[in-house]
Amino acid sequence: MKRRRLLQTGTLALLLGVRDLAGAASILAVRIWPAPDYSRVTIESDSALQFKQRFVPNPPRLAVDIEGIELNAALKALVAKLGADDPTIAGIRVGQSAPGTVRLVLDLKQAALPQVFTLTPVAAYRHRLVFDLYPAQVADPLETLIAERLKDSAVSRPNTDPLGELIARQGEKAPAPAATASAAMPAASDKRTYMSAPAPAATDRLIIIALDAGHGGEDPGAIGPGGTREKDVVLRLAHRLREHINASSVNGNPMRAYLTRDADFFVPLHVRVQKARQVQADLFVSIHADAFYTPHPQGASVFALSQGGASSSAARWMAARENKADQIGGLNIQSKDAQVKHALFDMSTTAQINDSLKLGGAMLGEIGRVGKLHKGRVEQAGFAVLKAPDIPSVLVEAAFISNPEEEAKLNSEAYQEQLAKALMRGIEAYFSRNPPLARKRTT
Repeated sequence: MKRRRLLQTGTLALLLGVRDLAGAASILAVRIWPAPDYSRVTIESDSALQFKQRFVPNPPRLAVDIEGIELNAALKALVAKLGADDPTIAGIRVGQSAPGTVRLVLDLKQAALPQVFTLTPVAAYRHRLVFDLYPAQVADPLETLIAERLKDSAVSRPNTDPLGELIARQGEKAPAPAATASAAMPAASDKRTYMSAPAPAATDRLIIIALDAGHGGEDPGAIGPGGTREKDVVLRLAHRLREHINASSVNGNPMRAYLTRDADFFVPLHVRVQKARQVQADLFVSIHADAFYTPHPQGASVFALSQGGASSSAARWMAARENKADQIGGLNIQSKDAQVKHALFDMSTTAQINDSLKLGGAMLGEIGRVGKLHKGRVEQAGFAVLKAPDIPSVLVEAAFISNPEEEAKLNSEAYQEQLAKALMRGIEAYFSRNPPLARKRTT
């Protein structure tokens, strides 16, 4: 009798083991997204993962126990995906710490503020477990722009004193590092510090243009019939436009471009706005490549913000689609910083919208000289990324990536260059009628 009970218990335990194994989550993909602002690690699975995390400050490392999975080839491959140039992660270790539990250890190059969170299925993704690692110390972007400008001046005029000349011309002190915005940043309550770049205490009046390459990282944006990803072509266009801006000036004042993302990583919509405000940008230009569910629409469009309704049903549809980027890219909605976006997005002003319409009109006229226009006027809708209260802001849809002919044009270096020059002429045309004012804005 006793032996029979033991056998029954053993059989039950065996059945439970089989059932548990059958219910274990399967790892579908692992990805690493390195960036100067933060590094992201993503584990995608067919069901939600449970986890426990522990951060060890010395030496800095993040240990996470992931429950309900077994160590497999996909998780082991995560180690090989780490690049030596990752600015935050020094190494990755993974092992089976207990049956049904895998321990992942991220060794860090510097002190960091980690965020670990889960995302429910959206678009092409299933369940995601996300590790965002923010450096505790980051360079102030405005001081970095100033330092780059002065370095360029010294190289181009080696026998002059560029600092002395700039002080004599403007005498404007560089703003102190702000502690309110950074790329995909953690909550303001986190103890993050900003390192001053090796810049002098004074500079000329830089004209700063914030260039926002749409999507990025986990969010590919629209995908053309030939497989072209929106996030890739708009980043290349932003780099081209940056070159033209950095070589230009307005009434003798040098221009400088600031990219909200300069590589393939995700930046939440409200953080793109915050970053532009942190560098006290004079203009904000968000670059995208339109898409529709049929291949027929074609032509470029320019959008400004609307405080009321959209100017057309198409503009409303476009804004709704672009505003979903946070869901696809993976925003940590539990972060306190995510709460500030609602207050920021209600601060837009009539003056900002009027200036945005002027900028959009100047750009639209120049774009029409190098390609087709989808609409001959600036459209308006509630685009989240255009809601900087004090910066004229436009969203440029360079072409319909869903149209095979326009997808090919977007991949053409010649067309990209033509488009970058057209956008540059639009910026210059705007400033010719609306000279930049003295910078008094603070972030």
